[in-house]
Order: sequence, then structure tokens, then C-alpha cells
Amino acid sequence: MAANETGTSSYLVLARKYRPQDFSTLIGQDAMVRTLTNAFKANRIAHAFMLTGVRGVGKTTTARILARALNYADESGPHPTLDLEKEGTHCRAIIESRHVDVVEMDAASHTGIDDIREIIDSTRYGPVSAPYKIFIIDEVHMLSKSAFNGLLKTLEEPPPYVKFIFATTEIRKVPVTILSRCQRFDLRRVPADTLTTYLGGILEKEGIGYEADALSLVVRAGEGSVRDALSLLDQAIAHGGGKIDAEAVRSMLGLADRAIGLDMFEALMKGEIEKALEALRAQYDAGADPVTVISDLANITHLVTRLKVVPRAAEDPGLTPDERDRGGEFAKKLGIRILSRAWQMLLKGLQEVQTAPDPLAAAEMVLIRIAHASDLPSPDELIEKLNAEPHGSAQGVAHGATPAMAGHAQAPSGPSASYRGGASLARQPAPSSAPQAQAGPQLSSFTDLVALARDKREILLQHALEAQVSPVSFETGRIEVALTPDADPNIIQALSARLKEWTGRTWMISVSSSAPITTIKQQHEAKRQAEIDEARQDPVVRKVFDLFPGARLVDIRPYAVSAEAENEMDPGNPPEADPGLDDFQEDD
Repeated sequence: MAANETGTSSYLVLARKYRPQDFSTLIGQDAMVRTLTNAFKANRIAHAFMLTGVRGVGKTTTARILARALNYADESGPHPTLDLEKEGTHCRAIIESRHVDVVEMDAASHTGIDDIREIIDSTRYGPVSAPYKIFIIDEVHMLSKSAFNGLLKTLEEPPPYVKFIFATTEIRKVPVTILSRCQRFDLRRVPADTLTTYLGGILEKEGIGYEADALSLVVRAGEGSVRDALSLLDQAIAHGGGKIDAEAVRSMLGLADRAIGLDMFEALMKGEIEKALEALRAQYDAGADPVTVISDLANITHLVTRLKVVPRAAEDPGLTPDERDRGGEFAKKLGIRILSRAWQMLLKGLQEVQTAPDPLAAAEMVLIRIAHASDLPSPDELIEKLNAEPHGSAQGVAHGATPAMAGHAQAPSGPSASYRGGASLARQPAPSSAPQAQAGPQLSSFTDLVALARDKREILLQHALEAQVSPVSFETGRIEVALTPDADPNIIQALSARLKEWTGRTWMISVSSSAPITTIKQQHEAKRQAEIDEARQDPVVRKVFDLFPGARLVDIRPYAVSAEAENEMDPGNPPEADPGLDDFQEDD
């Protein structure tokens, strides 16, 4: 506090009051401090430094501390050091930005060559009282091209008593010719746990009570920037009347209630759209922006995904207890595919909400899409479930699959689709203006029927014909088949409806109970196994197995040889290996 002329006290914001004065109080930049400490001890101090990082991580503060370290002097005389616990002769003037030999320039407002020419001219004269003349140029990327070019020669070969310290948030805009002449330090975002401890210490010094959840909200909003976090902390103290609680911080930041956001996420993953819409309306009525709500849902989706792939992420001190506990629970129940799909839909929906004339309506449509998609299995899941559950005990996809929270927790294990009730296959043919007697595709064999199903993209029917149906007899208009024990009985009804739709005529399909069952899939598997057994007897293959114990033959592929290549081959010198047998895999 400082008294002004009117006798009132002027308040000093926390970001200035607790600004680090030396490297011991600078948080989150241990790598840079360690490098500088070693350089000072070995007397290998560069003539130019480039400090880069996002806003508020301490670039300008570091530049001033570094200037103080370079110009440190005490009773024993001048000697650069990072041990600044005791103020030196020039320290106070440098801290207060009034030292004649430490020149600070804001490149955002001094961008031209004339400003740089003044610096170049002043380098001809030595320092007045300090060991070094130091130039601190903030936001150096704002300098013009001519200003950068004018600085090059002096920056490369400055007088021995001159040091340059540059700071920038846009390192990519700085020419490489400048970067190559500087020792670069990347100041990192301050970790959440370090920032939480730092802010908690400041609040204890100020004698202000706070809730842990409230501090977590401030740290998250600060995004690793110490200055931003301190500014928000100042605002939170004023908003809460001297005490910081989570509800007040949430209201101040315009954030949706995190617990309600988690409830909404759970409702969406369960397909409970009415509950999700009610939660959205409640947050909207409380003042939350629909864009913020969708953004929070995306953040929750990312959190759950991260907890699923990196369970140790739950130890992050920036997480609230609700996020840690419920997020871990969601991570156990939800699969990566479900989370990835929700993430993509939320990102797309966020753009829609930002540009929509009615953001609330757009946000509701986003939630409806996500809740609807929670019931839909992916194509891979559908095929896997068909292979795993051939008994037809599942509900049809058209009637809705198991919601994400219940049936997509891990690898697909619940029901998703079958032919029960003809839900996915036995739909009625669409009305057509063409005559009913119009000629359709000609089918002369059961193989033609399977090929037609594939051409019509009826994947479920094709799979059933290959794996569950054994042809007995086939002629135009009449088919006799045998069904495997695990075949769905509704497949006959579905096949009859499809044939009438495709060919324009009614087919008689009968089921034989005495005919032997040999499906197309079984035939293919038997043929493939026979080829593998035959290949294993090949001398070359047997030699490979002798050389690689534990290897196994996993595939056989045809190898086409052109006529020219075949003519060029020496018949007396056959190849050493069969080129068609190229896939071997060693067992662990």
C-alpha cells in the first residue's frame, strides 16, 4: 500500500504486489534457471537472450531479474550472480525500472528503424554506473523488417559492455537471422499444481479464505499464465467480498456448473435426451452461454478420454473431486470410439452454435444428435457382433441398440442387430411407378443370389446367406435351403421380401430339415485350410519352418508373373522360394 496526496491508500494489484524480484521466487521455469545458473558459474554469459512463451509466464519479469543479475554489485565490487537474496547497489533502481543503464523499450509502440537507430547510437557509449548497459526490448516481433535488419550487425558483434534481452509471444515472427544471434529460452506454462500452491500461499498471506474447488477454477481459467491467474484471483476476491467460493467464481467467469455438465454428459451417453435438454435449459436460465456449455461438454469428453488412456491423469490437482471421481467412472464404462465420436460431433456443433442466429436452439440440436448417436453401433462393432452372436437373440438396429453407457463400455458385447421381426432386412419394397412385371436380374444359382445381395449392399443378408444358409436346390422362382442351428428363422421371410423387390416376382423358399448343411462360408474355410495344408508340405515352406521354429503360415496369396518375366526366367534355375507363400509370423 502507498499513500497518495489526498491521504487515501492506492491498491496494488496482486500481479504487481507479488511480482518475483529474483530467480528464487520465479515459479515454473526451473529448466531456464538451471541453465543460467550453470552459465553464470562458468562465466559463459551470452551477449543476447531471447525469452519466448505465452502471455503472463514471466518473460518481462525474467528480463528484469536477469538485468539485475548481470549488473549485481555489492561491497566487494561488481560481479554477475544469480544469488540475489541480498539487494545490490543497482538492484532497487532496476526493479523500479529507473536505472539509467537498463533501457526498456516496447517494440509494439517503437517499431521503426529510427527507434533502433537510437539504440545503436547509444551502444557507442559505455554504462554510466553499472557493469553493463542492458537493452530490454519487449514484444520484439513487432519490429519492422528494416528495424530488424538495422539491428543485425550490432546484435552480432556488440561492445563487451552491452547486453540485449528480447521478449516475445510470437517467436515465429522473429527472423531467423535474429534468433541465430541469441541464446533462446522457452518459458513454459506453469503447471496446475505449482500454480495452485502459489495462489494458495498468496491467499494465506492476504488472510483470505478460499475453497479448493474455487482455486481449481481460477487455475484452469488462467491456462498456465501466472499473471492471468493473479488477475482472476484479484477479481474473485472482489466478487466474493473477501472470500473465494466455487459458486462465486463460477458466476464471475460465466462458467456452467461443472457438476451439471457432468450430469449432462452422462445423460447424453445414456441417450436420455430429455434430461440433457432440461440441464441445458437450466444452465441457460442461470446465465451460461450455449457456446460455453458445448465447450464444457467437449472439455469433459477430452477429460474422460484422457483418463481412459492415461489413468494417472486423475492425479492432476487442477481437477475437482467431481471430475476426478465421475470422470474415472465414465472412463471405465465408455469406449474410445464412443468418446471420439462425441468429440467430433461437439467440435462440429461448437462451430454451428457460434454462427447460429439462435445459439440455444443450435445447442439443443447438437445434444439431440449426440444422444441419438449414442444408440448407434459403428460398422466394425456391427460386424463383430454378428460374428459373435449368430443366434439372432438381439434386437434390430432399426429399433435402437443398447445405449453407449450400457452396451459400448468395452469391446462390443451387447446386442446390436439381427433379423428378428424383419427389423433390418424384411422391410417392404418401396412403391415404384414401373410395371410389376418388369424384368429383374436373372438368377441361375445360389452364388448369383449371394452376389446380388452384395451388389445391393445388403451386408447383413449377404452375411446370413454365406454363414447360416446351406443351398439344397435352386431354380428360377424356387429355392430349397437348409439352415444352420444358429440361424435366425426370420431370414426366410427377409429373403423372400428381398427377392420379390429385386426380381419383381414371388419366390417359393422351402426349408429342408434332412439335407446335409454345408454353407458357403464353410466351403471357403475348408478350401483355404486345404490350401494351407498343401502349402505346408511344400519343401520350401518346410525349410522355412525348420529355420524359424514357432513360425506359422497365416495366408496364401497368388502371385501373377507377366509373360515377359516368365520368358526371361531361366528354366534350369528355378526360384529358391515360392513367391506365393510370403506371410509368416513368429509366435511369441
